[in-house]
Amino acid sequence: MIKKIDTNAQRIKRHKRVRAKVSGTPERPRLNVFRSEANIYAQIIDDVSGATLCSASSLDKTVEGYGGNVAAASAAGKLLAQRALAKGIENVVFDRGGYLYHGRVQALAEGAREGGLKF
Repeated sequence: MIKKIDTNAQRIKRHKRVRAKVSGTPERPRLNVFRSEANIYAQIIDDVSGATLCSASSLDKTVEGYGGNVAAASAAGKLLAQRALAKGIENVVFDRGGYLYHGRVQALAEGAREGGLKF
């Protein structure tokens, strides 16, 4: 019998492995990425207090077009950087969420860098 590989379970395993080493502090919070088939979401999280400081996604009204492409991911990254800088957050640690640093995840990270975040 051929068994189908559960790729999301593998991703969660990778994410837990990374999260054992990467943590967000109040001085340098964690930029977390979640990628679905149709959209991409990003949050800036302070793990010490367990609070989400700001977030953005390709579902926001300012991001136009289809949310599941590189252009929307880049726009969501720029929007997240804009919201973070408004709250006084400049330095973050990037958490790719177990995904490869490629395509939409990379576009979101580069958009956030263009917006002014440092990581």
